Amino acid sequence: MDSAETRNLTTRSATLGDIDALLRIEEQAFESDRISRRSFRALIARPTAVTIVAEIDGTIRGYAMILFRQGTALARLYSIAVEPSAAGRGIGSRLLDEVERAAFAQEKLLMRLEVREDNEIAIELYRRRGYRPIGRYLDYYEDHTVALRFEKTLRGDVPTTTAVPYYEQRTDFTCGACCLMMALARFVPGTLLNPVLEIRLWREATTIFMMSGHGGCEPFGMAVAAYEHGLSASIMVSTDELLFMNSVRDPEKREVMQYAQADFRSRAKGYRIEVDYRPFTLDDIRMAVAGGKLVAVLVSGWFMFGKKVPHWVLAHGDDGRHIMIHDPWVEDEIGETVADAANLPVPYFVFDRMARYGASGLRAAVFLEERRD
Repeated sequence: MDSAETRNLTTRSATLGDIDALLRIEEQAFESDRISRRSFRALIARPTAVTIVAEIDGTIRGYAMILFRQGTALARLYSIAVEPSAAGRGIGSRLLDEVERAAFAQEKLLMRLEVREDNEIAIELYRRRGYRPIGRYLDYYEDHTVALRFEKTLRGDVPTTTAVPYYEQRTDFTCGACCLMMALARFVPGTLLNPVLEIRLWREATTIFMMSGHGGCEPFGMAVAAYEHGLSASIMVSTDELLFMNSVRDPEKREVMQYAQADFRSRAKGYRIEVDYRPFTLDDIRMAVAGGKLVAVLVSGWFMFGKKVPHWVLAHGDDGRHIMIHDPWVEDEIGETVADAANLPVPYFVFDRMARYGASGLRAAVFLEERRD
């Protein structure tokens, strides 16, 4: 196969008429764990699967298949294979492009896959394309080979950069403070984003305690700190009760939290910070960002990094299908970078699901904008 043939590479959706060619590639590419004719027939017809074939001069040389589940943000690269005689021609990378685009079009936020631990060529391709290792499965394949698990954040054509500066949190507990910092950098000239300001804002807005570790920021404290640093702030919260109290069992710590939150609410009232005691809606967020506001939104950490903890992200844009967020948390241990967290397009239904916390489905948001008084 010469370079002219490679330039003739095209891709399209698979049809039932392609099954013989797909079986031929399976036979050549894999020694075990092959997809059967029956399975190909079912998967090509399945509405929650996408199969793309790569052709050169009308001959299928490779394919890729993804699976997804409606109502979730995940897609799975179920299989990808290239005819051995066509290896090294960029077909695998092109197929990855196509299925990633297909997953993004289905409102998926993450692509996951498994790959044989001894498949060095495939692993190198995935790493080069931004996939990061997230796990290892023993005895995964028919021949008992170990599987490595990889994941990638899907961005479509959305760039990382935006007019709202991004700042990565330096600790496990300063996500709320970092959201405030990014808002300050957007609206208050001369704001310097550094760890000193990060800790200062955390100290000014924290609940003091939470579970067994440091306390996180709460909406009234964040609004007060934002006001005192020159921003205009308002709050939407789904309850008028004190927040996060059930995360601390020690009575003395709970008492301290009560004092801290009572103080925040008193100061918010003194600053005439508007408070709307109701669950915000997706339309509330969309209207706010359309009006030039930034919104610090409480989400469940389970949807962001697999931990059931409260977490703050900053909503700053809306492209008609996604809420654009800055997530201050970058999971360095699994190879995430700022590109996985800055200006992240979150599908509407995913954002709506993750923007609540705990068994009660707590909704809390702090709306931030330039103060003009």
